[in-house]
Amino acid sequence: MSISSHHDAIITVSGISKTFPNGVRALDDVSVSIARQEVLVVIGPSGSGKSTFLRCLNGLETVDRGTIVVDGIPLDHDRSNRLEIRKEVGMVFQQFNLFPHMTVGENIDLAQRRVRGTSAADARTVSLELLAKVGLEERVDSYPARLSGGQQQRVAIARALALRPKVMLFDEATSALDPEMIGEVLDVMRALAAEGMTMVVVTHEMGFAREVGDRAVFIDEGRFVELASAQRLFDAPREDRTRAFLSKVL
Repeated sequence: MSISSHHDAIITVSGISKTFPNGVRALDDVSVSIARQEVLVVIGPSGSGKSTFLRCLNGLETVDRGTIVVDGIPLDHDRSNRLEIRKEVGMVFQQFNLFPHMTVGENIDLAQRRVRGTSAADARTVSLELLAKVGLEERVDSYPARLSGGQQQRVAIARALALRPKVMLFDEATSALDPEMIGEVLDVMRALAAEGMTMVVVTHEMGFAREVGDRAVFIDEGRFVELASAQRLFDAPREDRTRAFLSKVL
């Protein structure tokens, strides 16, 4: 894939900074342009700003400076813009956040009906299609408590996909899972990447990041230390800080 000129970018981030009330500067003058169908993987130590960067991309965190544009819509203080971007940008978190009193099918139906105004019958059709996609069609009537962590996370991915987003954000989607469950979630993410879904993935799974990522960015202390093709960054990092980090995690 040719990466990534501004004219084919679906997300353009220009000079964003974010400091929390406790004085911690989570992001410091970060810029990147993400192309349609690109998979950008984000790596770095704990507390480096990875999750904050992801949360800024769909408006869960507001930036102090700089601009974010998603598919031509500026992510600013205009409430209608923010709501539109939330529809276009799906997010999967470390924790599954499924409603425990609802079945798997009802969890996936809900957003379609509330946000898209989809009929109950049409929503259920989509939910079943997405559950088949993540290998859980037979669990449509199960409650989340009856599922393993890996199954719950796959349901969470199906729920995010139900709004037909143009971009998917993954915030360490496997970090809360037992090791044997990680693979089943990564397989779903691999399939999405192969289908051409634009993805921004914060992950500790370095093998997966190198395999699936088009580009990788190493972030530390809120700054993009190194941004390159995933293969180049993992095989031949140019910055001392990147090399030091990778020597500990590979």
